[in-house]
Amino acid sequence: MSSQQSGTSADHASRPARLTPVQRLALGVLLTANFTLAVDFSILNVALPHIGAELGFPTESLQWIVTSFALCAAGFTLFFGRVADLFGRKRLFLAGIVLLGLSSLLGGLALDPTVLILARVGQGIATAMVTPAALSLMTTTFPEGPARSRVLGLNGALMAAGFTGGAVLGGVLTGVVSWRWAFFINVVVALAVIVIAPFVLREKRADNRPKLDIPGAFTVTLALGLLVWGITNAGDDGWASVGAWAPIAAAILLFIAFWAIERRVREPLVALSMLRRPNVAWGNIAGLIAFATETSLVFVLTLYLQEILGFNAVSAGLMLGVLGIGTVIGGLIAPRVIGRTNAKFAIVVGLVLQGLATLPLALADQSSGWVIPLLIFTFIGGIANLVAIVGYTVTATTAVPPEQQGLATGLVTMSQQVGITLGTPVMSAVLASQLAVGLLSGIQLAIAVNAAIALVSGVIIAISLRLPKRSPVEAP
Repeated sequence: MSSQQSGTSADHASRPARLTPVQRLALGVLLTANFTLAVDFSILNVALPHIGAELGFPTESLQWIVTSFALCAAGFTLFFGRVADLFGRKRLFLAGIVLLGLSSLLGGLALDPTVLILARVGQGIATAMVTPAALSLMTTTFPEGPARSRVLGLNGALMAAGFTGGAVLGGVLTGVVSWRWAFFINVVVALAVIVIAPFVLREKRADNRPKLDIPGAFTVTLALGLLVWGITNAGDDGWASVGAWAPIAAAILLFIAFWAIERRVREPLVALSMLRRPNVAWGNIAGLIAFATETSLVFVLTLYLQEILGFNAVSAGLMLGVLGIGTVIGGLIAPRVIGRTNAKFAIVVGLVLQGLATLPLALADQSSGWVIPLLIFTFIGGIANLVAIVGYTVTATTAVPPEQQGLATGLVTMSQQVGITLGTPVMSAVLASQLAVGLLSGIQLAIAVNAAIALVSGVIIAISLRLPKRSPVEAP
């Protein structure tokens, strides 16, 4: 073969194949589902006082509207990630969408607190079913390289935009129509996905279906639930409260028991050899940090804009929408960053730049002149955060066999959801430690700690993460 022919072949090999119309529609269905679930994490936050007044929730119980969702979403995600491998990703995805639609309809029609909490539990379980199934459908449909990086970049951008945009959408819906439409929108999306998805989603069925590790699934699900519950209580009552340290201590004991179970079970829920892969372990640690820091920063800045600068909830949400725009841009440029360097570089640079963009905000005071710098720094931080998120998703699913992609994406989803759930209570506890001095002092300390976590994590990952050896992929 001549050098010219060889070069032409290489050029063709480096170009990702064009997606067929069916593939584009399938990708649209998966992205829409994940975006909707990301919105659900934050869409009711602004509406909590209205829901409490209408349904008779005691003020101290309003947190359970958010916590019940987060507990189930984080607690069951690893279990359903494995179920996707064993019983079919498409089947689990569709079952989760059906549950999402029914739970959302129940929530929109709820007339008392018990029914609403049951609806949020159903939405959380649906999230744990759909998110790893959708992500594993993406990673098995698109091979490692530019195509997968672009798809995961879009997915990461939309999910991050969904979280930050959920607060804005919830405020607008609550103010213009009713908080109930935060549920009814999901019903419309679920119906559309159920109609289209069966005809466009494709998957290769596994040749053998090993037994599901029930003891391991029960133990790790309970451990994750207790961990999230304890951290949530710490944000409300302080780390010294029994409601905080007792569940966390129990969770640690259950994680140890889970580790022991997985070493003895013939077909474990988590192959310990996978956790020994540096890219899987460190990739998920990076993802947990990325989600925990940026989502908790939204919480702290919302307090700053409303309680210190005096903006209303809708105005504050719209200002933080700039961060959401940054995340979308970050998701779009991340595949090019990875293509020209590698996924580790994207994680490290993303976390370090995010920390550097967050740090100046720790100096914010009562002057309205801080609004413009806040918009600029959060925009930069949003871009950097999504570069790190896409980098960790690519890292944690690289060189994983197709039959274990559901497990790998379950771990990715778990780190994401635990990070979202963990970050805000931790920052809330840091903030609360300074309330004797003043709210502004607490906000400044929380922002400084947030920035430090991102910066230190970036340095540690730069030193510790080792990517698996594989053939290099050219930039898209």
